This record gives sequence, structure tokens and C-alpha cells, in this order.
Amino acid sequence: MEQSLSGLSPVLQALLATLFTYLMTVVGAASVFLLKSVGQKILNLMLGFAAGVMVAASFWSLLAPAIEMSRGKNFPLWLPATAGFLLGAGSLFVLDKILPHLHLFLSEQLVEGLRTHWKKTTLLVLAITLHNIPEGLAVGVAFGAVSLSLPASGTLGGAIALAIGIGLQNLPEGLAVSWPLRAAGLSRKRSFFLGQLSGLVEPLAAVLGALAVTRMIAILPYALSFAAGAMIFVVVEEVIPESQGSGESDLSTIGLITGFILMMILDVAFS
Repeated sequence: MEQSLSGLSPVLQALLATLFTYLMTVVGAASVFLLKSVGQKILNLMLGFAAGVMVAASFWSLLAPAIEMSRGKNFPLWLPATAGFLLGAGSLFVLDKILPHLHLFLSEQLVEGLRTHWKKTTLLVLAITLHNIPEGLAVGVAFGAVSLSLPASGTLGGAIALAIGIGLQNLPEGLAVSWPLRAAGLSRKRSFFLGQLSGLVEPLAAVLGALAVTRMIAILPYALSFAAGAMIFVVVEEVIPESQGSGESDLSTIGLITGFILMMILDVAFS
């Protein structure tokens, strides 16, 4: 697989990888056709798994390479990773305050972002879309980094592992948005359509990320840590609270640990 992908441009590699992650969102959203219902405990477990994957990917696939890449420079080793991380988290913080969205399982009175008259279903989809922006960006930056062949910039196998991990956690995210839409009264077809729609932002973010690092090599460690900061913000602000929405944290914690371990194994094994 690595050999076949290595002949493609990094932008096309990132696009293909995130088409896979988008497809996993589609599969998760399609569960509304296959199941009669999904219990809160299952949703907690799956969202916890998604959080674990994102936390592990943030370090193993993004922050660690960014730190290693900064060795031997005329500035402190920690500076690019710290600056990029803070910028990524800060950017998502601003977006979180601007973009109208509604966290899963919350009432319409708790809408975040600018005031709007949009329907609850639209706000739910926007919340998951917000999750997917840093995920797509992370995959794009990872594939762009590989193409530069710089020391510690990562391997194609590592970028593929990241895409696989993001794809696996997109399964529960697709499920987690389509089922609340179904519970809100939408038809199965409409719930599926809006659920899969939330994943379309990932290929766009991936292409932008790959283009940015291949055009401006100097920003690579900052771009990697930017994606990490954005993902950690989403995990802490939205995914973990959503995974514990029913007040039962045991399953979501087990899911998080499982997701973290799986992503760590994938990254180490493929790299």
C-alpha cells in the first residue's frame, strides 16, 4: 500500500486518505438503517473511543514529530510545538465561540456560538463538523510532511496509520450524530444524509493542510502542533463531555483508554 501511494502527490494522498475517513463516517451514519436504536451506554463507549484515538494521535503522530523536527535549530526545542499547539487550540476556541452549534444530548437553550434561529438538527450537524476540521487537517499535514523527506518528519506508514485511526473514530462519530437526529424526529434517510454530511469537511481540511506544509516548509513543526492543539481542544471541550452525557463515565473511560492504546499501536507499528 505504501509503495502504491508513494507515487502520488502529497495532496492527492491526503485526499484519498480522508475520503477513507469520510467513508467511515458514512458507515457510522448508515447505522440508522440497520439498528432499531442505540443506547446511551453504547454512545458513551464509542465517543470515549473517539476521544482516546484523538488524544493519542495528537501526541504520537503530530507533537512528537514536531518536537524532533525542531532539534538543532536556533531556538528552544519546545518553542515550535508550544506555539503551534496554542495557536491550534486558540483557533478552535474562536471558532467554537463564533460557529453556532449544539453539543449532543443538550437542549436547544444551550446552543453555543453566535445567536441564530437555525434548527436543532442543523446545530447538531455543525457540532460534529467542528470535530472533523482538525482531524482532516491533521491527516493532510501528516501526508504533506512525509513528502518533504526532512529528518523526523514522519513516514508514509505513520501518515497511513493516522488516517486509519481517524477513520476508526469517525465510525462512532457518524453514529453519534445520525442517531440524535433520528431521535429529534427526522426520517432515517434524512438522519443518514445529515450525518454523513458532517464528514465532508475532512477532505477539504486535509487538502488545505497538505498544500500549506508543502508550499511553506518552515511552518511544518508549527502546522503539526497546530493540528494537535486543535484536536485536543475538541476532545476536552466537546468529545469527552459528550461521552459522559448521561453521568456514567465508566464506559466512556474504558473507550478512551482502548482508543488511545489502539492509536498508539497503529502509529508505532506502521512507523
